[in-house]
Amino acid sequence: MYTDWIFHNSHDIFYRSPFGSVTCNQEVLLKIEVLKPVDKVVLRLWIEDNEEELEMQLLENQENRRIYEKKIKAPSKPLQLWYFFIIYVDGKKYYYGNLTNYGGIGVTQEWEPLSYQITVYKEGADTPHWFRESVMYQIFIDRFFNGNEDQKITNKKENKYEYHYPAWEEAVKPYRINEKTGEIQGYDIYGGNLLGIIKKLPYLKELGINILYLNPIFEAPSNHKYDTADYKKIDPMFGDNETFKTLCLKAQEIGMNIILDGVFSHTGSDSIYFNKEGTYDSLGAFQSEESPYFPWYSFQNQRICNEYHCWWGIDTLPNINEMEPSYRDFIIHADNSVIKYWLKMGAKGWRLDVADELPDEFIKEIRGAMKAIDSESVLIGEVWEDASRKASYQKLREYFLGEELDSVMNYPFREIMLGFFTGQRNAYETSLALLSISENYPIHNFYANMNLIGSHDVPRILTVLGDAPQEEFLSQEEVANYKLTPSQRNLASKRLKLFALIQMTFPGVPCIYYGDEAGLAGYKDPLNRGPYPWGKEDQDILSWYQKIISIRNKYDVFKTGVWSPLNIDKDVFGYLRIIKAGRDVFNQSKDNNLAVLIVNRSMNSDMEITLDMGTHVSDCSLYNVLEENSRFDVKDGFLSLKLNPLEGKLLLKNII
Repeated sequence: MYTDWIFHNSHDIFYRSPFGSVTCNQEVLLKIEVLKPVDKVVLRLWIEDNEEELEMQLLENQENRRIYEKKIKAPSKPLQLWYFFIIYVDGKKYYYGNLTNYGGIGVTQEWEPLSYQITVYKEGADTPHWFRESVMYQIFIDRFFNGNEDQKITNKKENKYEYHYPAWEEAVKPYRINEKTGEIQGYDIYGGNLLGIIKKLPYLKELGINILYLNPIFEAPSNHKYDTADYKKIDPMFGDNETFKTLCLKAQEIGMNIILDGVFSHTGSDSIYFNKEGTYDSLGAFQSEESPYFPWYSFQNQRICNEYHCWWGIDTLPNINEMEPSYRDFIIHADNSVIKYWLKMGAKGWRLDVADELPDEFIKEIRGAMKAIDSESVLIGEVWEDASRKASYQKLREYFLGEELDSVMNYPFREIMLGFFTGQRNAYETSLALLSISENYPIHNFYANMNLIGSHDVPRILTVLGDAPQEEFLSQEEVANYKLTPSQRNLASKRLKLFALIQMTFPGVPCIYYGDEAGLAGYKDPLNRGPYPWGKEDQDILSWYQKIISIRNKYDVFKTGVWSPLNIDKDVFGYLRIIKAGRDVFNQSKDNNLAVLIVNRSMNSDMEITLDMGTHVSDCSLYNVLEENSRFDVKDGFLSLKLNPLEGKLLLKNII
């Protein structure tokens, strides 16, 4: 039985103050509204395994409207706190709790509901301000650019795999798979290298990039390098350690920083540590339990080295025991540990591959080692869900409690906005889902979110936005050869421009997957890893990216201004970004600004809208920074405008 005579909204500071996450020992005021007489109202709290019921006090009683409140103090320990309400009426109990796990307005029912979440994080926790104000670019090195003058591939590989070296302009082909074992038996290598990145730094600078996130660069037999062979050696196909040092120095000279990919949950089987193929002179764990690396791995029978635990059952990726002391010393604690070595070489941070498979203590130790070397270094985790409530191996993770990650790959942002543009959720549902992340993440983590549209693990964004058939309904040949029709590509391009506009103006750190700005398409790995089309870029998309990145970099309001969603229409998504009184959300001194972002996803319908600007701005003029000489006037607190199909407007005003 659902009723509507009880009301609480966790997104409204009248009912929950302050909004969102809180620090340890901070007070939180919770209110609930009841529209008929009741016997009592109880707040039920969960703090770890402890359950507590607290009677709420009647604050206001006017005719049929009653407001109950309870002030609680957050625990002194960082954790997730959970709550819902119990209302007693004439011997019956009613419950009010979370409706969708997104927070906001809840639901009344006669059985226990979902709980609301409050993230309680460590006092003084923060993220580097330089990172929050940057634009990131992800590079899959083999496919970005070959910097050799003769374009020859450096140090071609020879081992058990079949290697194919296609011309740069050749399309990527599916993996060659052994039909009997299901294993990959060959890799295509195009020849991109670190020298190529160095030579393209001017392009990246002109694009407006501040951070380069590099997929793995350490020695490994594959083209993707997630099967690490030597953590302290650049793969010879990419260059050497000195080349990496040069890259860092040249990037720093033009205001860019380098983030490395740390693959620490597993190594390659063909590595100096495991040495299954006998490639290396040293004694590997596969060869003998006398190997110094033997304790790093999990063997099903400690005396039978060829029976070992693998990452997701892939026998070329033997799992690591991360809490093994000698491994932790090697990766984290030793004076010349992997973490410290590459930071000293010039890296500014790490992205942790499969962070949910790394123990919390391991991540905390990595953070401690990084911050001791460089307090402004950044630690990012690969997390695909809401990182504040992520559970793995029956344990609620501690990523954002103040002692682990600065940032995560914000796949929820991608999923939420894709749902909007492809019609799977309306604008109201989109705003609610984004508000949930804003509510659950500590503010410094929310503004440090790695907001991605594409990555090496998902299909290219143009393919998805072009309404291409789902991959599972196509044959391998059809997947490999699929091309968007001109009308599909036109639709995808228009949608991508709007998606990227939101990405550049929403709180967080925008991350561009190499080639998305040039119009690359393709289904999932390996077809999403095509070579960058130098000289054949989609100039329309590329110029759009240059324009909107320039706008983001120019105006502080898009980096650290307050974010507030606008409820307009099911097809029209929008929000405000505001810096008031010269102070942003981090109390930094910034230029006063107000910006309005509005996007119409409809492919066919114009939208005439009128926005109540409320207290945000008095009568004034707003300017569409996407179009010259485009002005809109706010009259009597209202803003009226028209949006064409698949059009967005970005209106800006400098507040006096």
